[in-house]
Amino acid sequence: MLAPGSSPEQRGRLALQWRQVSWITCWIALYAVEALPTCPFSCKCDSRSLEVDCSGLGLTMVPPDVPAATRTLLLLNNKLSALPSWAFANLSSLQRLDLSNNFLDRLPRSIFGDLTNLTELQLRNNSIRTLDRDLLRRSPLLRHLDLSINGLAQLPPGLFDGLLALRSLSLRSNRLQNLDRLTFEPLANLQLLQVGDNPWECDCNLREFKHWMEWFSYRGGRLDQLACTLPKELRGKDMRMVPMEMFNYCSQLEDENSSAGLDIPGPPCTKASPEPAKPKPGAEPEPEPSTACPQKQRHRPASVRRAMGTVIIAGVVCGVVCIMMVVAAAYGCIYASLMAKYHRELKKRQPLMGDPEGEHEDQKQISSVA
Repeated sequence: MLAPGSSPEQRGRLALQWRQVSWITCWIALYAVEALPTCPFSCKCDSRSLEVDCSGLGLTMVPPDVPAATRTLLLLNNKLSALPSWAFANLSSLQRLDLSNNFLDRLPRSIFGDLTNLTELQLRNNSIRTLDRDLLRRSPLLRHLDLSINGLAQLPPGLFDGLLALRSLSLRSNRLQNLDRLTFEPLANLQLLQVGDNPWECDCNLREFKHWMEWFSYRGGRLDQLACTLPKELRGKDMRMVPMEMFNYCSQLEDENSSAGLDIPGPPCTKASPEPAKPKPGAEPEPEPSTACPQKQRHRPASVRRAMGTVIIAGVVCGVVCIMMVVAAAYGCIYASLMAKYHRELKKRQPLMGDPEGEHEDQKQISSVA
């Protein structure tokens, strides 16, 4: 406020100062608006934990205005079916990503390429059928991975290469029938593995993974039940409890396959044999090489009853042998003690038998009798 008797110079100086203060205030306000992270529409944002919660909103795409400093992004219970490769670009600070309970059927190869600080990835209850081997290559700090309740029928080799920090892995409720041991070899720090509720075929293809499971359990890892679906003899049994004798036929198959690879290739095998050519009149028919398909012997795994019977019989035989050895040892000890006693008594009688006075008295008795 200006005094009633103020001069025009003072009024102009005060107006200039007021303009400067107004410009500075506007610049500060604009800078503050740009500095504060914007929250996506309808999502809940926590500035303290840097969490963005967009779950249960029926989203069909990832919000494009997610703040770059976000550490936790929750997108579960939406309608996401396809994601572009740039869906999470510039979110290098993201540590936890939850995409559970959506309709995802495939993931681009480089969708997680910028998530170098990711430690937890939830992909539970989707429709994912295949995974690219380089999908997690740029996330070396990943500690928890959930791929349960999907349609995975196999895991590509090299999928877990470089994931040395992975602690827990869930593959429950998929369509997995067998797994490759080499796929899990890089997981040196894995502590929890869930593989239940899959249609496992406990055959030769799962033998090496059985060895890895035994090693994993031996070093303290936690593993849920891997129940066999096929063959029928092993249905419902835990793969870890199946004796290794059940897989003896696998070595026979490997030997046959290796020997078959050295055979000289012959004519192609066809199910429908060609009609023999009609011989010319007056000429003897020439024998033609047979092109019939050879019947391959089908190896069937031994039954559990036979394997258990073999173990029981071997135990009974070993027990009988041990009892016989104990009886033989006791008999030897008794015989040795009796022989020692006999020798002691024999030594006591030897001085009496060698006494000349005794012999003289005996002779006297004999002569008197005579």
